[in-house]
This record gives sequence, C-alpha cells and structure tokens, in this order.
Amino acid sequence: MSRQLEGDWVRYWRDPHRPLEAMHAHFVRHTFHPHSHDAYSFAVTETGAQRFTCRGAGHTSAAGMVMAFNPDDPHDGESAVELGFTYRIMHIGPDVVRAVLDDVTDGRGALPLFDRPVVDDPVLARALRRLHPALVGDADPLVREERLTAAVEAMVRRNAAGARAGGARVLPPGAQARAARRARDLLVADHDRQLTAQELADAAGCSRFALYRAFRTEYGMAPSDFQRLLRLRRARALLVEGRPAAEAATVAGFADQAHFHRWFVRCFGVTPGAFSRAASRA
Repeated sequence: MSRQLEGDWVRYWRDPHRPLEAMHAHFVRHTFHPHSHDAYSFAVTETGAQRFTCRGAGHTSAAGMVMAFNPDDPHDGESAVELGFTYRIMHIGPDVVRAVLDDVTDGRGALPLFDRPVVDDPVLARALRRLHPALVGDADPLVREERLTAAVEAMVRRNAAGARAGGARVLPPGAQARAARRARDLLVADHDRQLTAQELADAAGCSRFALYRAFRTEYGMAPSDFQRLLRLRRARALLVEGRPAAEAATVAGFADQAHFHRWFVRCFGVTPGAFSRAASRA
C-alpha cells in the first residue's frame, strides 16, 4: 500500500506476463489530471462518489456503479463528496480482451466499444468485485481465468455498443458430457496442482469457455469450485489421520492455511481445528 495525500490510500498490482493491472484506492483530496490508458479500464465504485469528465460530458459514479473506459479515452476525476470515494479499477489490454472474446465466441467476436462511461448494473458490479481480489491475491490460475472471462463477457454483452461479442459456442449434449468428464478426470488426478484453464480445455478438446459451460451443466459447479472441493476432501481425510491443519492444507494443495481455513468453514460450517478434535475423539 502506498500513502499519498492525507486520507488517501492506494494498492496497486500488475501482472508480470501480460497487460493486466488492478488498483484498489480511496481518494479524498487527490484530483486526476486529464489522461488516458492504452487499455480498457473497468471500475466499480464501492463507497462515496467520483465525478469526472469523459468524451465532452460530466459523469458521476456513485456506490455500486460501474465505469467503462475504452483505450485512449481521455478522462479526469475527483471526489464528488466530502468523505471521498473508494473504488476498484482494472486495466485490461486489448489483446487480453480479444483473447477472451475469441475463446467465448470461437473467434467470431470483435473488440468492443463502450459508449456509456457509467452504468448502474449490479451484475457487472458483482463480476468486477469478484475479479479484482482474484487478480491481486493468491488465487489459483483456474479461478483467475474463470473470473476474468466472466467479467469481460458480462461487460461486453451488457454494456458494449457497435462491435459486440458474437454468440457463445455451446457443445452438443454428447460432446458436452465428454468434455466435462475429461476435465473432471484431470482435476481428480491433479487436484493438488495449479492447473490452468487452458490445460483443462486442452484435455477436454474444446475452448475454455465451452468447457466452463459444459462443466457447470454436467456437475453443477465451476471447474475451480470442483478443484477446491477435491482439495477440501483430501484435507479432511488427512485431518482424520491426525495430521496438523497446516500440513493438511499444504498437502491438499491450498495456497496457505488461512485460505484453507476460510474455505473449510464456508463449506463445512466448522473450523479445521474443531473437525480435528471431533475426529480424534471418534
């Protein structure tokens, strides 16, 4: 976190391998000079309100609203309220957006154009709020790619003008079941490894997006959710054997014990420690 003007704070992250950046910030006194980015910029305002000028008009983004800037869109910005505003913004390079849309549409998509810098759309806001922590945290590559695809697709389908994403490719029922089963087999075999969405798609013989839809249809959850469930089951078995929670988390493939603890409670309703004590008494 970097400190700026009094009351202002910023956390910034950058992908070392591709044009993908994210910022979480709170600004009270900071004023943005007119500028632009060479990437698409998608943001969600969390608290307060920000006002800015873009494409010759004034706009205000209040809590829950989404901002969308095309590459090279000049804009400025400042707080519209006394207590400032907090927002999460992601800068996604055109090549990344194109790759996502090509995967979703089997190459039939085109780069989008956003003609409304501010939209009030809870679905988009939720997609961006889910994407941001996956980018800046220690999320598995599978989680990160699923949320990136979901956010970009939602932005284009719900807010783009002119060039829109074409229809998403859907596999026939038989091919869908086979693709999902192949991906499931790989997840079961390598649940403790950081698999990528592309590895799963290669194993399934289809695009990443087609696999995602097929897997959800066949198994009722995303591949990343199924991967996490397999890890939790493995960790439970290790706890029953008497292994410490930290060891169980590592062996099962979790990034750290805190991540393991959080998901164990979310899925099973008890802490790993409470589960271990009950298992030892049994």
